[in-house]
Amino acid sequence: MKKVTIGGVPEHFNLPWYLTLKNGEYKEKGINLRWNDYPGGTGAMCKALREKEIDIAIILTEGIIKDIIEGNPSKIVQTFIQTPLNWGIHVAHDSPYKTVQDLKGTKAAISRYGSGSHLMAYINAESHNWDLENDLDFEVIKDLEGAIEGLTNGTADYFMWEKFTTKPIVDRGVFRNIGNCPTPWPCFVIAVREDFIENNKEDLKTIIDIINNNTADFKAIPNIDKTIANRYEQELEDVQEWLSITEWSQSLIDEETVMNTQKELHALNIISEIVSYGKLTAKI
Repeated sequence: MKKVTIGGVPEHFNLPWYLTLKNGEYKEKGINLRWNDYPGGTGAMCKALREKEIDIAIILTEGIIKDIIEGNPSKIVQTFIQTPLNWGIHVAHDSPYKTVQDLKGTKAAISRYGSGSHLMAYINAESHNWDLENDLDFEVIKDLEGAIEGLTNGTADYFMWEKFTTKPIVDRGVFRNIGNCPTPWPCFVIAVREDFIENNKEDLKTIIDIINNNTADFKAIPNIDKTIANRYEQELEDVQEWLSITEWSQSLIDEETVMNTQKELHALNIISEIVSYGKLTAKI
């Protein structure tokens, strides 16, 4: 049995992985696939790939592109979620801030530098014509629990995270959502360490084929909306809205999307250079 480790956020996007693992589909093919939750998000997974804690990551597009350019020896092998991620912009429930424009010059809570919550703060700032040098400030809070603490005690002023994941926290009266900021690109990709790709091509192809078979028909699974609502403690109507705007992918991210993403990140000084499509991706 070949042991393979994979990481992702413990969120509804990754339910197809849980279902295929629960069904024993990888073990049927001689693969012992072990899932690791990374509530800290993309920054934590970039570190885990670099340190060989995991072989595969389901990771934010912008975060892994930045980290590969900075030396992470991994490649994108497929898009996982084709549609943008809807980042909610959250403040503490009793915060004085009422609009996104009120947040200019205040402190953003981020899981870590290089994470999606960090990079999207720049995208949001640019969309409101803020000065990226003077109007952004950051407080590292590690994860969603850290954000709840940080916003509640005032060490940070706002927090950007996927809006459906944070909706139960809004419903409980802990956060207020004062705006949304969708990514200008497909949100999640499958990234794999280069040495794993080189030495385990057939196993990797088997894993990808299994997950693609599930995601292609995921929305047609009977009562999948109720399953998600129960598992992730979300309201059924929120899950139904999320399903209606979310599309999984079974193909490699295309060159035009990769280059346009890099141009956006480079314009914001998030990446130092724009590299070739082949430096960031690999066909399997």
